[in-house]
Amino acid sequence: MAQVELIMPKMGESVAEATIIKWLKEEGDTIDMEESVLEIATDKVDSEVPSPTEGVLLKKLFGEDDVVKVGDPIAIIETESGASENGAAPAAESKTEAPKSEPAVAEVQQMVTAAQEQTEDIPRNSNGRFYSPLVRNIAKEEGVAVSELDSIEGSGAEGRVTKKDILSYIENRGSGAPASAPAPSAAPAAKPAAQPQAAAKPAPQAAPVSIGADDEIIEMDRMRRKIADHMVMSKANSPHVTSFVEADVTNIWNWRKKVKGEFMKREGENITFTPIFIEAIVKAIKDFPMINVSVDGNNIIKKKHINIGMAAALPSGNLIVPVIHDADQLNLVGLTKKVNDLANRARNNQLKPDDIQGGTYTVTNVGTFGNVLGTPIINQPQVAIMATGSINKKPAVIETPEGDFIGIRYKMFLSHSYDHRVVDGALGGMFVKRVADYLEAFDPNRDF
Repeated sequence: MAQVELIMPKMGESVAEATIIKWLKEEGDTIDMEESVLEIATDKVDSEVPSPTEGVLLKKLFGEDDVVKVGDPIAIIETESGASENGAAPAAESKTEAPKSEPAVAEVQQMVTAAQEQTEDIPRNSNGRFYSPLVRNIAKEEGVAVSELDSIEGSGAEGRVTKKDILSYIENRGSGAPASAPAPSAAPAAKPAAQPQAAAKPAPQAAPVSIGADDEIIEMDRMRRKIADHMVMSKANSPHVTSFVEADVTNIWNWRKKVKGEFMKREGENITFTPIFIEAIVKAIKDFPMINVSVDGNNIIKKKHINIGMAAALPSGNLIVPVIHDADQLNLVGLTKKVNDLANRARNNQLKPDDIQGGTYTVTNVGTFGNVLGTPIINQPQVAIMATGSINKKPAVIETPEGDFIGIRYKMFLSHSYDHRVVDGALGGMFVKRVADYLEAFDPNRDF
């Protein structure tokens, strides 16, 4: 018999940890190779972790709601086959002898149990923010109340409080220093703005809500809480400006109507307007590459890849943004297949963590819901987002060599929200106008 570790898998760029949301197997259960053992969650995507080998689940090293770093062991599986055959990690230094693995398993479990016992008075979640066992343990040992934890500005992912943040807070507590953690060295510009506010008064509290006897209270699910936190953070960090342009998309409307039957027959896909919009946005990004950037303190990170996020509404009512990586490398057929694939998997909760990572610019189609325009919130750490409105028939002046006349045209609004820290009105306005120009110049005789 041998024992192997089930490892928390790598789940995409910048994803360093995941939360265990449900164990699908219990200790003592038999597991087949590639059978799902547990469900995990990052900020927006739920995934299942399959077993790299067949065997028996010997020990669960973490419980539900625990956060585990990528690469750390989360369970021990006892198997009759060697670990090397399946690519699984050995559970102890000896790769073949199970008895030598027992102390290692017991030690890991003892550490996890001890951390959980030491932090039982500190909640895992408070005000929509998760606190790791390490942070909770330090807080308990140092007498840091939950209200104090909530006031610490976290430098981790999604504003999470790290070990460095809480230790810095403890060191400065009582000295008159701000409660917020020091800004990272790469972002000195953020410090002056944050310190006066923290020193002057506590963070503003939401207005009290009156609840009537007949009112229904619906608790936000985990994804909705994450979305709420992300939207508030985006508005707090980025001064939003929105520019609007109306585009004549008559050629696009007529072309799609003409080819959609043939497209479905040849490609087995339904062609929508979204890939056509993305094609125009990609062309405009090539013309104005400073839209495809992120802000890191006083540094502007110019992105080499053009990765387009497409906001998608889920059946639950929540929102998710799958990403078309290297969208500039795809033709219209490729974009259509990618858009349809991501949209279908989003609706069926089948997206993988990599599918929502690395976006550099986002488009959201508010026209799907009959809205003529919108003022979208920037999807951080990007600096711009475009909303495409509904397409409607309108009377318009048409210029011809013989003179002007009134005709019926298909028109839509484009709304471009951008981060005024790095995108001024000239660049933001020229970009959305260039997208409209590409849409209006669409060739009605093109192939697909």
